[in-house]
This record gives sequence, C-alpha cells and structure tokens, in this order.
Amino acid sequence: MAQTPAVELDVRGRTVRVSSPDRVVFPERGLTKLDVVRYFLDVGDGILGALLHRPTTLERWPKGVFEGARMATRQDSSGDAFYQKRVPQGAPGYVETSRIAFPSGRTADEVAPTEVAVVVWAANLGTLTFHPWPVVRDDVENPDQVRIDLDPQPGTDFADAARVAPHVRELLAEHGLDGFPKTSGGRGLHVFVPIVPEWSFTDARRATIAFGRELERRLPDDVTMKWWKEERGSKIFVDYNQMARDRTIASAYSIRSNPRATVSAPLTWDEVPDVHPDDFDVLTMPERFATVGDLYAPLVAHTTPRYRIDSLLELAERQERDEGHGDLPYPPEYPKMPGEPKRVQPSKDRDRPR
Repeated sequence: MAQTPAVELDVRGRTVRVSSPDRVVFPERGLTKLDVVRYFLDVGDGILGALLHRPTTLERWPKGVFEGARMATRQDSSGDAFYQKRVPQGAPGYVETSRIAFPSGRTADEVAPTEVAVVVWAANLGTLTFHPWPVVRDDVENPDQVRIDLDPQPGTDFADAARVAPHVRELLAEHGLDGFPKTSGGRGLHVFVPIVPEWSFTDARRATIAFGRELERRLPDDVTMKWWKEERGSKIFVDYNQMARDRTIASAYSIRSNPRATVSAPLTWDEVPDVHPDDFDVLTMPERFATVGDLYAPLVAHTTPRYRIDSLLELAERQERDEGHGDLPYPPEYPKMPGEPKRVQPSKDRDRPR
C-alpha cells in the first residue's frame, strides 16, 4: 500500500512535519496520528503549561496502542513502546533540553519544552504521554511541586480514591497548602501542590511521607503507606516514591495508552466525587478545555502562589521523634540511601519478626 503523504502544520509560526498522518494509533476509537496531533493542538496552552521548561521523559508508542502491545523494560527491550529520557537524535533546533542527573550519578539531556511545536514534534514520534520532572531547567535540584499520587490497589478503584480526596484537601489546608487534583487517566487520582523551590528531592519526599502517614493514621481502613504490594490490601496507596529523584507522573493533558485514549484531566475539587476517568479522552477533552480553560494554570512554572513545606517537615520530625517512624524503602533501581530501612520483601525477609 502507498504511504500517506506527510502533512506540514503551522504551529504558532513554526512548521512541523507529521509523517504517516493516517496511521491508526487507537484502533478501538479509530483515532489516527493526525487526530492525536490535533488533540494536542486543541489543548496546546494546557499541555505546554504542564511541561514548560521541565525535563520531560517521552513515552512513545510508534506502532500505536494495539491489542497485545507492550512496553519495553530494563529486562526486555523488545517491547512495542518505550520511555525515552534522552533527547532523540536529529531533533530540530527549536527542541531545547535540560541536563539532569539520575540516582546512579549518570546524566542525560532531556527534552524541556518551550513551545507547543515541541509537543507536536514529539507526538509525531509516537509520544502519547509526557512525564515531566517536578523541577524546571534553571534549578534541577529543587522541586517546585509536591505530587501526591493516590494509587488504587486491587479491590479498589477511582471512586475509592475520590472518597479519600476531601481528606487530602483538608490535611493540605491544615498545613497552609492548596492542591490541584486531576485524573491519572487510569484508575488513580493525582494532586499537585506548587511549592517554593527551596528544598531537595529528599526533603520533598520526606514531606510527602509525613503527609501520607498522617492520612493513613486518620483513614486506616482506606489508606496505606506500605511499599510492598503484599502488605497493602484493598486500600489507596499514597505512592510517596513519586517524589524521589527521576520518578515522574504523567502530565496534565497527556494521553494514556489504553484503548479508550483517555487523558489526564485537571479537575476542580467539587468535581472529584462525580466524575469517572472515562469521561475525559482525546475526543471530549478539547471541548472541555475550551469551556473551562486550563485548571492547572496555577502550576505553570514560575507562577504564584507557591507554598512552603516547613509544616510538613515539622510533622515528619514529630513522627520520627514521638512515634519512631523512619525512612521508607526506595524503588529497587535506586542505590541504597542513607537511613533507608532494609529493602527486602517482607515474605522473603528471614530476619523479620514472625
């Protein structure tokens, strides 16, 4: 079959070439690569605000989201999709980068979007989901966001995360903070809090652990901070390690790699109890965006207000001093961290008290 000719789009004064525009990306919805590109153009100010100047990992699905498609892993690189941390070779000159350091000490130059044309260029490469760091390129060591990831475990779903959300809002307010909720695009719920970039990743992660522990204390039947899946039960896991260096969360307005082509949708707090992740997809989000605007605009880099996390760090100190709480395990690919407890699955820990 003859290949469909490429199209050239004027993206705010920048010409961006889209190859194979008729390639089907989401077969169940009949959505093509050009449909994906047009979606990102429709929410252009929103997706750019979410990524602006942030080192960003590209989640690329160049063959589309077809039945049986799978993500490449460290152990098996033969998957149909992959995460690209380093800027792709041959990137045009307008694609700017930011050098970041991984926990291993290695560095990489990641894409740091400055204009919507960069998003369209990445979409042409098969990027559906953008994973920005919680830092900006002129200060890659100090997060300007705390990200709270409410992750439903087996036996729970988005509705359970939504029931926890008002308690998240209340606890944030008690510490002088305000957060901005969004769907993950899957079963989860994210809350982003803009903060003054004065603390390290270690501090931001410690503050998130303290927040999660207090939420768990108040809602012991609904919330867990257990890192090991075998210990979590049917609860909402507060994934504190999303604040560890080089761990990222799908940006607002990113497309998720599921058959419905859902997107990560910013919400108002009042909407959280009444929506479902399937309400927001590539076809429905443009009209919503045109109607309600960018609900995540307050999170655009360098905007105000920014909040301080001193109160959460004081809570961490009290938990450590009065309750004996220490650090929690890091992800398996991390080097052993100072103060970290034994990183052994409980059922395999021979020294664990029985």
